[in-house]
Amino acid sequence: MGACCAAKRGGDKTNQTIDISVNSTLQSDQGMIALEGGRFMMGTDDKIGFPADGEGPVRQVEVRPFLMDETAVTNTQFKRFVDETGYVTESERFGWSFVFHLFLEDKNAEYILQPVPETPWWYGVRGADWRHPEGPDSTIADRFDHPVIQVSWNDAMAYCQWAGKRLPTETEWEFAARGGLEQKRYVWGDELLPEGEHRCNIWQGTFPTYNAAEDGYVGTAPAKSFKPNGYGLYNMSGNVWEWCADWFHPTYHIMATRKNPTGPPEGSNKVMRGGSFLCHDSYCNRYRVAARSSNTPDSATGNLGFRCVADG
Repeated sequence: MGACCAAKRGGDKTNQTIDISVNSTLQSDQGMIALEGGRFMMGTDDKIGFPADGEGPVRQVEVRPFLMDETAVTNTQFKRFVDETGYVTESERFGWSFVFHLFLEDKNAEYILQPVPETPWWYGVRGADWRHPEGPDSTIADRFDHPVIQVSWNDAMAYCQWAGKRLPTETEWEFAARGGLEQKRYVWGDELLPEGEHRCNIWQGTFPTYNAAEDGYVGTAPAKSFKPNGYGLYNMSGNVWEWCADWFHPTYHIMATRKNPTGPPEGSNKVMRGGSFLCHDSYCNRYRVAARSSNTPDSATGNLGFRCVADG
């Protein structure tokens, strides 16, 4: 898997217990889209993909009806959760998180840790968290309508429990992302730039040194940017990676059930879907609708968020 996707914490533990109130019922379905479910063709055998990730083979899968948030969870929504529960994210408890190098004005600042050896565009930064996505001097004051970032899978699960929701299975996520289209390469069709129009927030330019921002954004975009897909869901491609419920495995799905699959029973990494503003066709074109990636449940980065679902 291309390591531009996300950097991993490497199994560190905070040894702190997460304790929040759990809602057994959905707080509100406002801002959620009802999806009827059904059968669809999941995966791809596309030659421009990453077969080692387990993108294929194409197979018919069935999903039950469910509700999905029309956008990724925003800073406004996550702030309400934190304000009501006092929840402290894993990045805050670790005291640091991963930041993309172009967002660091001074790489010699005392709060900057070493870059990730395999992917030197990712730096560990003390004080980086959901309120301060690029480090202690950054703010979300002008980004409350953007997706929350610097949240781990465990943080996303805590939010879902509070909201009476859950994370989507990988199958639910792909069914929703396709928006009713059959076996298209992208959320909107087979052309990346139909009639020259940008349909998502990804990298333009030369990765990882220069982002031309031709789509209008260097970092995250507001959660309701670009046209929604056929189901009314925004930014299912690009902007931020989205956590899914499943453990990641490159081949488990080949022999797994084709009816409401939930992924392998255990693993080390959780599935991420959708790509992010750092994806570029020269390195990581995982903004394709069938593309997959993963990260450890305690990891958090500046291009990783989530959206919720609920049973229909």
